[in-house]
Amino acid sequence: MRLLKLISVGALLMLLTAKLSSAFGEEPVATGAEHAAQAAEGHAAHAEHHEGLPAAAPHIQVGPFSVTNSMIMTWLVAIGIIVFAQVATRNIQAVPSGAQNFWEWLVEGLYSFLEGIIGHELVKKTFWFFATIFIFILFTNWAGLFPGVGTIGYGTPDADGSLHHITRPLLRGVNADLNMTLAMAIVFFVCWTVWALQANGPGGFILHLFGPKGDTTGALKALMVVVFIVVGVLEVVSILFRPVSLSFRLYGNIFAGENMLEAMATMGGPAFGWLLALPFYAMELLVGVVQALVFMLLTAVFTLLICTHEEGHEHAHH
Repeated sequence: MRLLKLISVGALLMLLTAKLSSAFGEEPVATGAEHAAQAAEGHAAHAEHHEGLPAAAPHIQVGPFSVTNSMIMTWLVAIGIIVFAQVATRNIQAVPSGAQNFWEWLVEGLYSFLEGIIGHELVKKTFWFFATIFIFILFTNWAGLFPGVGTIGYGTPDADGSLHHITRPLLRGVNADLNMTLAMAIVFFVCWTVWALQANGPGGFILHLFGPKGDTTGALKALMVVVFIVVGVLEVVSILFRPVSLSFRLYGNIFAGENMLEAMATMGGPAFGWLLALPFYAMELLVGVVQALVFMLLTAVFTLLICTHEEGHEHAHH
């Protein structure tokens, strides 16, 4: 019961961290003759952009913040998960059935799976996060496949007055927005730092990164100290790059899948577009599970690596 409530709270945290910023950068401003040239290039780029999926579009402006279509989809999925968890656990029965049976099967299966990977002690402390990440990513991936998501909205009519491409959809796939995947990766990075300091302490954390491994003596030990300092620097670079790799891996796969579905539907035309895209919908259902599993496993393994003590480091930590 406690685990189910923690997952509901975790889903609420995902809802609150749905967006880091509305833009990652600004384009340089041109003046004079460059403005006309860039304007022409902008029209060409705009035309090319219509061939793919549009970026997350703002619908509501709240002060300096923009509420985008992907944020609205995030809130809908998160609220749906929270409501489903509350309904499923409202009347706990000794012999579960229906929604309670499904929810307990999902949570217990994830718990046993993670316990076999990161161990009993670590899973007790971190399961709320990893289970939330898996469930949230899984259902947002699948929710992005609903008919109408990304295909109902606003656009600019063609010369004949018909609308062939949506430039501002009402709803957009959550993980097809880089803001969301980066937000989840940064939330994990903060949690990872807290867990690492709890498990190792500040000194043990530094020793875990830069301390020499193994038992050596004499000149070889001095050489190994230098080697592992260099290795520690590389490890720090790898750690700092993890939020980028986690966010782009999930974003790239989901965004590519949505573009592929749109391309197949366009290729099939109005009559057979749905039929041509149908096999790829089945594949995207599997991709949604795989990507949720990959994100959860990577974050779990990163946590295990920093929270696992070698024998020599265990004595130094104590």
